[in-house]
Amino acid sequence: MKEPNSILVVADAQQDATALVGKALAIARQCNLGIELFECAAEEAYELSRAYDREDVDKARTTILSHARAHLADLMSQAQASDVRMSVEAQCESPLYQAVVRKALRSKPALVMKALPAGAGVLDPNDWQLMRTCPATLMLTGHRSWSRPPRFAAAVDLSEQETEGLPQQVLEAARLLARAFRGELDVIYGDSSNGAAGKPSVLRLRELCGTQGIAPERAHVVQGIPETSLPAFAARQGYDLLVLGALEHRPELTQVGTLTSKLIDSLDCDFVLVKPAGYHSPLEEYPERTAHRKSRAASESS
Repeated sequence: MKEPNSILVVADAQQDATALVGKALAIARQCNLGIELFECAAEEAYELSRAYDREDVDKARTTILSHARAHLADLMSQAQASDVRMSVEAQCESPLYQAVVRKALRSKPALVMKALPAGAGVLDPNDWQLMRTCPATLMLTGHRSWSRPPRFAAAVDLSEQETEGLPQQVLEAARLLARAFRGELDVIYGDSSNGAAGKPSVLRLRELCGTQGIAPERAHVVQGIPETSLPAFAARQGYDLLVLGALEHRPELTQVGTLTSKLIDSLDCDFVLVKPAGYHSPLEEYPERTAHRKSRAASESS
């Protein structure tokens, strides 16, 4: 199996990708990874799918892909990153999230990065579907620059319903980023039990932090309903990036949990969403598009 050695960066011709590519380059340099710039003209593909004249459709698709590749080449030129291995690929396929997931299934990146829409609480359906179906760790980035040093947090769930091993995976991902950027790392847990049963939450959280070498004073148990208390706590702390589990508690469910939704809707920061070990994207069950459809996609590496 291919060892993950790249970051898949999903660019959009309608958005300024400066912040997205800048953060990707910073992570690539710190973690010794390459970058794959990927752009998919999904809206244009949808319009073309409704056209009748196939000759005109093929001409239009060729033009669309040429513009997308030119945009990606311009991003590479602006990056001026001769020290980072970079490649580009453009496709014309709809919906967007499926194209990104299929690209990730082919490339097996260590991380997929995509820019958030401007403003909090306005994620589009493709973002929600990516959180649900992306086979790799997913990072959704805003336009705000990180502090120096950056402030990171990992939100974990210590309840018995949580997917086994996922809190450890969340901490591992957060600790790797914090170490790479010499950033501060807090670990937070929203506890609605008020210590009614089992080992006190503070002790359990500190034990978990100890497995990753995280100081106990960095562990924060936030009392109250997590969907309300955690977003409020995180907002007060002003974190630059929040790492959390991507899916609902039970492994048989493939939907984004309520707490994840609340955090992403309400916080002005970047997010890293970690999937449970052994997760398989629902799109893996479907074969790649036919050779005829594949012939309509274009790629270019450099």
